[in-house]
Amino acid sequence: MDALSEHDAPDEGEREGTPPTAQPSQPPQPSQVPDLRLHLDSELERIGTQLRALAGAKDRLQGLLDAVLAISGELDLSAVLRRIVTTAMDLVGARYGALGVLHESGEYLKEFITAGLNEEERAALAGIPFPHGRGVLGLLIQDPEPLRVENIPGHPSSAGFPPGHPPMRTLLGVAISVRGEIYGDLYLSERYDGRPFDREDEDVVVSLAGAAGIAIENARLFGQVRESAERFQRLLLPALPDLSPFEAATVYRPAAQPSRLGGDWYDAMVLPDGTMGLAIGDVGGHDLDAAAAMARIHSMLRALLYDRRTPPSEVLVQLDRTLQATTDIPVTTVCLARIEPHETGWVLRWSTAGHFPPLLITPDLETEYLDAEPGVPLAVSSGIARPDHTHELPAGSILLFFTDGLVEHHAHSIDEGLTALADLAATHAERPLKQFVRVLAEHHPSDGQDDMALLALRIPASTRSPEPEPPGDPAA
Repeated sequence: MDALSEHDAPDEGEREGTPPTAQPSQPPQPSQVPDLRLHLDSELERIGTQLRALAGAKDRLQGLLDAVLAISGELDLSAVLRRIVTTAMDLVGARYGALGVLHESGEYLKEFITAGLNEEERAALAGIPFPHGRGVLGLLIQDPEPLRVENIPGHPSSAGFPPGHPPMRTLLGVAISVRGEIYGDLYLSERYDGRPFDREDEDVVVSLAGAAGIAIENARLFGQVRESAERFQRLLLPALPDLSPFEAATVYRPAAQPSRLGGDWYDAMVLPDGTMGLAIGDVGGHDLDAAAAMARIHSMLRALLYDRRTPPSEVLVQLDRTLQATTDIPVTTVCLARIEPHETGWVLRWSTAGHFPPLLITPDLETEYLDAEPGVPLAVSSGIARPDHTHELPAGSILLFFTDGLVEHHAHSIDEGLTALADLAATHAERPLKQFVRVLAEHHPSDGQDDMALLALRIPASTRSPEPEPPGDPAA
C-alpha cells in the first residue's frame, strides 16, 4: 500500500488520540456593546452608592462617638443639658433644638433649654412662657417612643405656635431616660437641607440619648458631691459674731472640682481687751487631710489669739511651735491681725506667715496692698522670728483679706491677678459690704481651680475710736 500523502496524514493531535483544540470565543457583536456598557455603568454606580453610604455611616458613627465624648466631658448639669441639644443638632443637621426636663410628677415640662434661635427670634419670644408639654411636644410625655412629624401645623395634636415663634414644620423627638426613668425629651426641628427627618436621624439621636442619660446622671452625682464637700467645708468655718462698730462680710467658694476639698479659712472676733482680731489662712493641699488640718490649725489659732495679749507675730510663733511639736501639718500660710484703738482712729497691726498682704481701699477709692516682710509659712521652721507691721486705717475705708484662689491663674502672673483684684475692688467699693465681697468672688481674676476665702472689714466712719468702757458693777 502506498504511504499516505502529506495531505492525508493525521495531525499531531490525532496521532496522540487527544481531542481537537477548542476554538477561541467569538468577540461581542457590535450590537451587544451598548448593553454591556450600560450594565457596567450600573454596577459602578451601585458600588459607588454603597461606598458613599459606608463613608457616610462611618462619618456619622465617628460624629456620634465624638458627640458622646464631648457630652461626657461636661460635669456641670446645665452645661451637659445644653451640650446635648447642640450636639444632637450637629449630628442631624437641625437648625433648632430643645431639651425639656420633666417635672417630678412626669406630667409636664419644668425646664426648657433651647438652641438655634438667633437674637431676633429670642427677642420676639421674650416674655412668653416656655412650653410645658402641650400639643405635639406632649406626645413624647404621653408615650416615650421616638417621634417623627413631617408637618407640625397639620398634626392632629398641634396646639399652634405663640406669636413671634419661628415657623417650624418638621420634628424629631426622642425621650432621655436616667436610671430607667424618663428625665426629659429631646426635640429637633428643621433640617438645613429642607428634608424631613428620616430613620437614620432617629437612630443616631436615640443612640445619643442613651449616652446623654449617663452624662446627666454623672453631672447630678457631681453636683451632689460638690454640695456635700461645700457643706462640710462651711461647717468648719466660723459664723462671725457681732463686730460692732465694725462691719464685716465674708465669702467662701469651693474649688471647681468636687474632690478638691480646700484648706482656706477666715476668722474674726472681738478680743477681751476690746481690740479686733482677724485671721485668714490657707493649708496646702486639696483633700480631706487638708480640710482636717485646717480645722486643727484654725481652732488652735483662735484659742491662742483670744487668750494672749501679745502682738500677732508672737501668736504665730507660738502656734508654729505648738503645731510642729504636737501634729504633722502641711505647709500653711496665715495672715493674723489686730485692729487697735489709736488716738486718731484705728491702726492695723499684723504679721504674716507667707500669706498675701491685706488690700486697703480708702474712701476716695484709692487701693494699696500693705506689702511688708511676709515671713515664712507655718511648718517650715519654728525658730524664725516673725516681724509685726502697723498701718493707720482711714475712717470709712475697707480692709480686704483673701486667699490665693481669688487671684491665681495658670495663664497669668500673680502680679496681674493682684492688679486686677485691686481694680475690681475700687470699682465696687461703694456697694454694701456683702454685695462687695460677692462681686469680688463672682468676677475674680483667678482661673477658679482653687477654693477661695474673703474677709472684708469696713472701718467705722468716725475719726476716733471709742474709749474703753470701765468694768461694770456686777451688782448693777
